[in-house]
Amino acid sequence: MHVVHRDGSRADVSNLEEALEILRHSTSHLMALAVMELFPDVSLGIGPATSEGFYYDFQTPHRFSEEDLGRIQKKMEELKAENLPFEPSIINKDEAVEFFRERGEHLKTELIEDRETEVLSCYRLGPLIDFCLGPHVSSSSELGVFKLLSIAGSYWKGDENREQLQRIYGTAFFSDDELKEYLARLEEAKKRDHRRVGKDLDLFSVQDQVAPGLIFWHPKGAVVRGAIETYLREELEKSGYQFVYTPHIAKSDLWKTSGHYSYFREHMYTLPMDEEEYVLRPMNCPGHILIYKSHIRSYRDLPIRLAEFGTVYRYEKSGTLHGMLRVRGFTQDDAHIFCRPEQVQQEVVMTLDLAEKILKTFGFDKYSVTLSVWDPEKKKNYAGTAEDWARAEEVLVDVLQEKGWDYEKVDGEAAFYGPKIDIHLIDALGRSWQLSTFQFDFSLPTRFGVTYVGADSRAHHVIMVHRALLGSLERFMGVLIEHYAGAFPAWLAPVQAVVIPISDRHHEYARKVESEIREQGFRVDADLRNEKVGKKIREAQLQKVPYMLVVGDREVENATVAVRSRKKGDLGSSAVAEFVETLKELVDSKTVGP
Repeated sequence: MHVVHRDGSRADVSNLEEALEILRHSTSHLMALAVMELFPDVSLGIGPATSEGFYYDFQTPHRFSEEDLGRIQKKMEELKAENLPFEPSIINKDEAVEFFRERGEHLKTELIEDRETEVLSCYRLGPLIDFCLGPHVSSSSELGVFKLLSIAGSYWKGDENREQLQRIYGTAFFSDDELKEYLARLEEAKKRDHRRVGKDLDLFSVQDQVAPGLIFWHPKGAVVRGAIETYLREELEKSGYQFVYTPHIAKSDLWKTSGHYSYFREHMYTLPMDEEEYVLRPMNCPGHILIYKSHIRSYRDLPIRLAEFGTVYRYEKSGTLHGMLRVRGFTQDDAHIFCRPEQVQQEVVMTLDLAEKILKTFGFDKYSVTLSVWDPEKKKNYAGTAEDWARAEEVLVDVLQEKGWDYEKVDGEAAFYGPKIDIHLIDALGRSWQLSTFQFDFSLPTRFGVTYVGADSRAHHVIMVHRALLGSLERFMGVLIEHYAGAFPAWLAPVQAVVIPISDRHHEYARKVESEIREQGFRVDADLRNEKVGKKIREAQLQKVPYMLVVGDREVENATVAVRSRKKGDLGSSAVAEFVETLKELVDSKTVGP
């Protein structure tokens, strides 16, 4: 790919990922030009590339429709054929502000005024002149294939108190085959959307009349959550974790001591009580620290691993909320490890090993890894010294090397108290989800005076490791729904089997079979409705029930069930005890199936 940089120099880009990002960013400019020509009163916001494509924000009195997307797409094709060059220019800040202000581009003007540098760049594409760092393809004819996908609302700079904009999403690829493959995946993703599947299977809901961003777990969803929690608890207790419970609310002084009040204030819910300010907890770590500090700890006691399914509350802008994947109240499978400096590397390695095991059990065996570190140019956003950050980063790098993991280093994405390792699992559609996180903390132990008595009889600060294996139960559940399209493996399924009598005279036997299986600890229902067997089977399939047990005269006579698998179809006749043994093996082994 030939690209033009902001200084006018040209180069070839061979890295596919970089080239695709440039292609998509360039296509967003083409879309902005098409919209500008079709709707002359539009004001332009921003138009970045994304991991899936691109978008552009517009302010206009016209309400975009699906029909408009077709018109814009057609105009983009016409403009592409005109072979318009992407022409860069360097301009000083004052000139840029004056230029865009005279054009009535108040959003662009504000962006430029926010820039700290005195020199910036613009790109011209036909009559469109956009404030942009580039680079871009050389001309519009070099753009590949593209497709406009959807329209959504947005706010300027993500601020609900600012201008409301309209966002048009699209995607772009180098070849038509790549685009077709992506659109097919997109259609499959729509079918798997956890909001749609969650409603169809009656797993959860969001009640906006109560509050957006809060999840109501329905009985079937609560069953899945319970299975997840039970499995995690068993694995953690085997690994030496101790479970605790801590309050959901505390005086703001606690959060001032922890530093969250300074670094995380905009995401915290506060409320006045008894002439004091209280905070709904955004994190579980201060509570675990106070439990640790309730006793004097010796170096012989360490490491101490405290775990909690801790519900926290964080303010997220309404425009970012998304079913279970982005919420305001959620439960973390949270834990904090208090250890000596010489123990921290081994503890993180052991925790990563545990995460691998647990994620694989849930059916995720592909993932990528990132190491997030601080940005030394923005020291005000972080606690601790440069030496603290260097030591902590060195430990995590050593951990990743010991694991033999490839990783991407990400500057500026660390927590305010230390660097972190994140695992991004890959789902059935090849999408990446950041869930597991492991964070090194040298700050909170100092702030709270968290110490242990060493072999020298003196007090030493502990090292804290924050870790969540699944992230939050809400987000993990959303990912799990989409990964399996709601067809959970038997050990997680809300209903593991349904007994279907052929006629009324088989109801008594159906109840008997249901009772025998339930007594063995399995989740089973008998469908005694006055409906045809075929309809009951179809509905059980739609409800993603792993097994359907049909009973009629033959089954009553032989004390058997006719087993039908959700995945494999008819499996033939089986004694009830034999079926129970099969189900027990699947559940106990956490088999990903049927």
